[in-house]
This record gives sequence, structure tokens and C-alpha cells, in this order.
Amino acid sequence: MKLPAFLRLLGLVLLGAGTASLPKERKRRDQTLGEGDSYAVLGNYDLGPDNYDEVIDLSDYEGLMDYGDQLPEVIVTSLVPPTRTGSTQSTATPRTRSSKPAMSRPTTLGVLDSPSNHGLPTCLVCVCLGSSVYCDDTDLENIPPLPKTTAYLYARFNRIRRIRARDFQGLTKLKRIDLSSNSIFSIDDDALRLLPALQDLILPENQLAALPMLPASIEVLDVRLNRLQSSGIQPEAFRALEKLQFLYLADNLLDSIPGPLPPSLRSLHLQNNMIETMQSDAFCDSEEHKHSRRQLEDIRLDGNPINLGLFPSAYFCLPRLPTGRCC
Repeated sequence: MKLPAFLRLLGLVLLGAGTASLPKERKRRDQTLGEGDSYAVLGNYDLGPDNYDEVIDLSDYEGLMDYGDQLPEVIVTSLVPPTRTGSTQSTATPRTRSSKPAMSRPTTLGVLDSPSNHGLPTCLVCVCLGSSVYCDDTDLENIPPLPKTTAYLYARFNRIRRIRARDFQGLTKLKRIDLSSNSIFSIDDDALRLLPALQDLILPENQLAALPMLPASIEVLDVRLNRLQSSGIQPEAFRALEKLQFLYLADNLLDSIPGPLPPSLRSLHLQNNMIETMQSDAFCDSEEHKHSRRQLEDIRLDGNPINLGLFPSAYFCLPRLPTGRCC
């Protein structure tokens, strides 16, 4: 299609006017320099406030800043393998990582019911090594559910206040219980009596005022530093303990020597109590002068108000005199 004559004439006039408006110096250099030397012209041109728009045409800003043709083409691919047509297997969805893993509350046996332990299983809060369970200094408020194979329990330096009848139920292999430095003030009578293998019961630094019924298998009983009173020990509580060898009742509130004592006893610690007197048969059978207790070599009564010199007939069967205040 041909343009009208007047339009072609108008274009030539405008082109001639634009060429005539260029500086003479620029016309001369355009004639002497080729197309490849255009950057030299721009580099040697003297810039000034009057000719800045002649060097860079700011009216074509969009054309100067358009780098779309120079950007590399980015090809986006998916890491998920394509789904096969006719396959019954679904495409795996990548897992989303979470900063805090979700933890559901266990509902199986062996879960701590103490709020401070968040319902975790016993062997996560405590340390279970073979037949031993170590729960020292774990803020326990109750005896945790224990594995049936437990033989040694260490739950020292906690906040346990009571031992219930069901706490050790069915633990027929339990030999040693160490609950030192808790706040135990009560033990149910059936909590320990039915433990056939229990040998060592360690309960110092608690708040016990009375002793529960104990199994005949006990060999070591340590109830130091409690609030134990003589009225809290059942009559003849120790006579049936035919295997008892070490009885530690120091630093309590006893006002008499508990008895009768089993023949198997080797050590009796009663220091720092409130004992003022003793029976003549506290250690020996007054009617059987040939009676001898050669195993009982360690008796401590120091720290009590009793005067041992007032009871000379009470020691004739002993291999050594008790330790305490005399005369």
C-alpha cells in the first residue's frame, strides 16, 4: 500500500529538520567514524547541562531498561516422578519437617502418672539397666510402674510422699528398695509385706512416724533421720525377721529400745534418739544366763539421755558393751 504524497513529503521534511538540529561537531564525527565506533563518540563527548539530553535519550527509558531478551530461559522441572498410567501406586508426597515433633501420650503399662513427667514411660524418665532401675533426682511424686523383672530400685532425691499397696504388686524379684531423701510419711501395710525376695529397705531422710509390716526376708533396714516414734513400731515387729542383720534407727524420736530383737542381728544403731531407760532383757534373756549373742557386736546408744552404767545386767550376753554415756 502506497502512502499519500503529502505524508511522504512530511516525513522527509521532519527527517531533514532532525538532521539539521544535530551539532556540527557530531555530524563531522558521524561521517568519519563507522558503525562500530559509536561508543568512542559517546566516550569523548563533552557533557554539560545543555547537551545531556543529546547523549542519552531519556524519552526511551523503557527501551533502555528492557532486559527481557537477555535473561536466560528457566526451565522448571518437578522432583516428583510422573504418575504412571494404569498404576495403582500413588505418588509419594514429601514430608513437611516440623520444628517440634508431635508426641502422643502412651497408654500402655509402664507409664508415669506424675504430671511433671509428661506421661513418659518409666524407662525413658529413669534408667533401666538389666534388672536395675535408677530414678534418682527425677522429680517423682509416686513410685513409677516398674518392669516385672526389677530387682533393684533406686529412687532417691525425689518428692515421693506415700508408698501405696499396689506400687510393688507382683514384683517377686525385687531385692533392694532405696528411697533415700524423699518426703515419705506413710507406707501401706501391704506395700512391702508381700515381697518375698526383699532384702534391703533403705529409707533414710524421710518423714516416717511408723513402720509398716515387713517381709521375713529383710536383712538390712535403714530408717535413719525420720520421725519414727516408739509407738509407731508394732510389738515384736522384729522378732519374726529371722534374717535381719543391720537395723539402723538413729536420729529419730524413739524413747525406748525396740524389741525383742532377732538372734540374727549384728548391728543396732539407736544414737541421737530420746531413750532414757531400758529393760533388763533388752538384749539378753535374763532367765537364761548361758545365752550368748556373739553376732551382735555393734550397738550404739550415744546421743541419748540414758546412763548405760545403771543397767549392768543388760549386757552380760554381748561380746562388746554398747557405745553411749556411762556414769
